[in-house]
Amino acid sequence: MKTALDLVSAAKTHVNEITIDAAEAAIRDADVLIDVREADEFAAGHIPGAINVPRGLLEFKLSSTPEMDARDLRVVLYCKTSGRAALSACAMQEMGYVRVQSIAGGFDAWAAAGKPIARPSLPSFG
Repeated sequence: MKTALDLVSAAKTHVNEITIDAAEAAIRDADVLIDVREADEFAAGHIPGAINVPRGLLEFKLSSTPEMDARDLRVVLYCKTSGRAALSACAMQEMGYVRVQSIAGGFDAWAAAGKPIARPSLPSFG
């Protein structure tokens, strides 16, 4: 019987995982940067320019968003530590997307490297 970690390990052998050092250039060149974490994780802080599409909704959102129809879009994915992003990249490849990358180490590695983080601004009631 396979575990979630087994599935992630298998997915990582089939996807293009990029290092934090390569991530900034990949993001700059990407057509879309997708954060596949849950909405509350995204709201707590995310990579600037990312859109949030939780892992459980990814295939459905891609299928219902005309802007995502082109299978040659340059896509960069990330999650907290890279497991969900690897699974997402694998699913996107199965859907026919040919230019998908995921960030090794995910958001945690991005933050640990001191890279920029976007946080939503809260209203001032002062």
